[in-house]
Amino acid sequence: MLDRLDHSLRARPERPAVLSATRTGRARVRATRGELAALADAYAAALHARGLRAGDTVGVAVRPGPRALAVLLALWRLGLRGAVLDPGAGAEVLRARLALARPALVLADAAAQAVAGWARPLARRAALELPELAGLGPVATVGPRLPGCAPALEAGAPRVGVPVYAGPQDADAVIVFTSGTTSRPRAVVHTRAGLAAGMGTVAGLFDGGPGGGAGEPVLGGTFFVLVPALTRGAPVALPARSPGVLARQLARLRPRDTYLTPPQLRDALGAGARFTGRVWTGSAPASAALLGRVREAGAEEAWGVYALTELFPAAAVESREKAAFDGAGDLAGAPLPGVRAVRDADGQLLLAGPAARDRYLGEEPDPWVRTGDRARLDGSGRIVLEGRCKDMVLRRAENIYPGLYEPALQVPGVELGVLVGIPAGDGDERLVAVVQARPGVAEPALRAALSEPLRAMGTARPDALVFARIPLSGRSRKPDRAAVSALAARRLAAAAAQAGTR
Repeated sequence: MLDRLDHSLRARPERPAVLSATRTGRARVRATRGELAALADAYAAALHARGLRAGDTVGVAVRPGPRALAVLLALWRLGLRGAVLDPGAGAEVLRARLALARPALVLADAAAQAVAGWARPLARRAALELPELAGLGPVATVGPRLPGCAPALEAGAPRVGVPVYAGPQDADAVIVFTSGTTSRPRAVVHTRAGLAAGMGTVAGLFDGGPGGGAGEPVLGGTFFVLVPALTRGAPVALPARSPGVLARQLARLRPRDTYLTPPQLRDALGAGARFTGRVWTGSAPASAALLGRVREAGAEEAWGVYALTELFPAAAVESREKAAFDGAGDLAGAPLPGVRAVRDADGQLLLAGPAARDRYLGEEPDPWVRTGDRARLDGSGRIVLEGRCKDMVLRRAENIYPGLYEPALQVPGVELGVLVGIPAGDGDERLVAVVQARPGVAEPALRAALSEPLRAMGTARPDALVFARIPLSGRSRKPDRAAVSALAARRLAAAAAQAGTR
């Protein structure tokens, strides 16, 4: 599909490709199809001129938009492997991930580069942080530079002597980091064939519903939405960050298909948004009630998509079917074409299919994805989720793995510290740091000592800090996370009630 997209962009170069919204919600063209193709050409030429060849790894820390898409198209064309870097993960986590991926070059936009000078406070305000350039190896800036940024990725002569990858399709295409610790990061590796299969499944979803011309806009910001939509000729609008602007954007654009996370949907509904066509949501649980509210707000269909970093997408369910389900658990829907679903002996859901990841970086290939979700298959073969097996916290559509960040809680005076999730309504969770102080250590001093480590967690910064004795369980006396979560919920509820009586 990425090859087809490259040809499609050049067929109608004057048509808009990527849109954004003004404060009034009006569409603003960020890039035409021809401009996007030219940008991908320039990046491919620049990377080739730097000596990068098929199989090399390139780190990518570029915000979603035309530049990020053009970078990925350039990597695809040259057969390079992209390692997706999250600057918000914190410096130590990012260094560990870079040590595992070992990129030959890191491409980062100015906002992602927290370096010396006034670029650092700018990046902090954006909740982005990269280690100093010396810890990253070669870095090149994509897009406008700020003082202190790495040198720009100089554009070469597009399509002159730049090869097009013609190797096997089981070669690596992308690395996406998920869980693990700073000492042992974990990363998902997708091949070119697997990535293409996933985008093909998304295209099948988009093309399978009510009609609509190729020129009708799609609203969504993920790679798996951008590529299929642009390939069929539809312009893609990046969702506005402000709920009010997003509501106005939806009213003016009237997209055929909309893809937003559940938190974005809740915020948009709160701002009075009206929907058109089909609405898709994933990356976090979406209740039947939320999907029903979307349909009440005008959508013809509202779909919940069950997807993982390891396999996107795996299943989908429309709001009417989900609302009619009266069994125990959360109906995720029937597995999508090509997806196989089974349960292991512990009730964990295992998935396999053409779009599944090939392996975890540094490990052997494995056809089965262990989802970490407890589930069953009903009489119709539909997936019904029954809770998570793993400790991951899901906050506003972001997967947060406590093991990555708990070591940072171990400042002097802390006896034990854990990160847990507590329910926040409609499948979302709040992230809470629960800290047990050493005897004789004053809480105010410990709170001050934890201030900087918590800030350095970036987008994984906890919503609340609770001081309490942490319950232990089992022969090894490990923290009982379920009990800790319940304790944190009680403490925060009591604190909120007390504040309400003042």
